[in-house]
Amino acid sequence: MTLVTHQTGPEGKEVKRLLVEQGAPIKDELYLGLVVDRATQRVTVMASSEGGTEIETVAEETPELIHKVSVDPKTGITAAEAEGLASKIGIPTELVSDAGKLVQALYQAFWDKDASLAEINPLIVTEDGRVMALDAKINFDESAMYRHPELEELRDLDEEDADEIEASRFGLNYISLDGTIGCLVNGAGLAMATMDIIKLYGASPANFLDVGGGATTEQVTEAFKIMLKNKNLKAILVNIFGGIMRCDIIAEGLVNAAREVDLSVPLVVRLEGTNVEQGRQILADSGISVISATTMADAAEKVAAAAAGA
Repeated sequence: MTLVTHQTGPEGKEVKRLLVEQGAPIKDELYLGLVVDRATQRVTVMASSEGGTEIETVAEETPELIHKVSVDPKTGITAAEAEGLASKIGIPTELVSDAGKLVQALYQAFWDKDASLAEINPLIVTEDGRVMALDAKINFDESAMYRHPELEELRDLDEEDADEIEASRFGLNYISLDGTIGCLVNGAGLAMATMDIIKLYGASPANFLDVGGGATTEQVTEAFKIMLKNKNLKAILVNIFGGIMRCDIIAEGLVNAAREVDLSVPLVVRLEGTNVEQGRQILADSGISVISATTMADAAEKVAAAAAGA
């Protein structure tokens, strides 16, 4: 069946697998989570008595109920630290030792598997005196996946967007969104800023797409193909800052890609940086229909107008 929740969005998600678990006699619901704190450059363990609730809500409304330990990487989380957290969130005295061992085990798994987040919500105390992880989520550092082929084997492509999977095969960082303006940008920061300024000018991005610092003609072509699959697409904005990536190279890639995919929507291009004049000349001489822009504001204004049919 197709399951529709606030997490899937109105389009829902087809269910292809079920996980069936034994019911648990819940007495208390608690929270336990580990994240990388970039300020301290350490793993921080967080625990709260408010399990079953989104931790962001707890942090905003009752931050005093979140208890933290910044873990020394030389020692890992100690038994005393782990048991101290367990006591603070209301674990019964007779179960504090068991809960402490669970906290230490979760930290070790986080460390060994190069995780970026590990969250048990809720962590429960049962009526018959057990501490259990009832639900959990773990995110892994993609840059470390080469060390963990056993995790790569667990990847479930049914749970991922087909276009995002296709993009990853060509080294493209792509995320589908619900707007009408396709974005092709080099650099994640510039891509975020591009989406922001599109919103500022009254339109919405259809995707996040970072082609990186050394995009090839093949990558640009595939990027166009992926964006053009979107039935809601009304225009494309290419926003390139030529640092590592030269503007003349990206222009050649754009021309070849536009010819191969038979571009059917308005294309706005803003180039800046290394060899920008050569890049603009290549576009001007190409014969393809390009709306040129000079600044980000100019580009956003033009692509919003183009998408609106102006």
